[in-house]
Amino acid sequence: MSSFRHIVGLPVLVAVASVAIYGHRNYMDRIPNGYTVPNPCVPGQAWQASGHYDYLTESGPVNIFGDDFGGAGHRWTTELCRMDSDGDGRTNGQELGDPQCVWTPGATPQMNATGHPGVCEPMNSTRCPYDDSICL
Repeated sequence: MSSFRHIVGLPVLVAVASVAIYGHRNYMDRIPNGYTVPNPCVPGQAWQASGHYDYLTESGPVNIFGDDFGGAGHRWTTELCRMDSDGDGRTNGQELGDPQCVWTPGATPQMNATGHPGVCEPMNSTRCPYDDSICL
């Protein structure tokens, strides 16, 4: 009986893991430049799960942008675009390449992403004295 549970449990685990991975990809399609959000910890690399603190596993606790994105129903809205989730003085839209807040899913953003909406940048500046700890 024990081995039966292990065999049956594996497909369920695979299915749950697939849904979790699909969920992040689905969310990336819902924000401008979702696949190319700059990684302030590793220049030249994208931060694939911009709503989470952990850029290595792309999961874990959500950051302030993730909270705001969830509050917007996991949709890119004008209100979310105009917010400055990370408090760095630039709106989420400015950082993600939609400064006019006109982007819709499937469309090409007005410009490339220039910052991370969930990480105050530049890190370790007087405005953002704490965020460099996320890169450890």
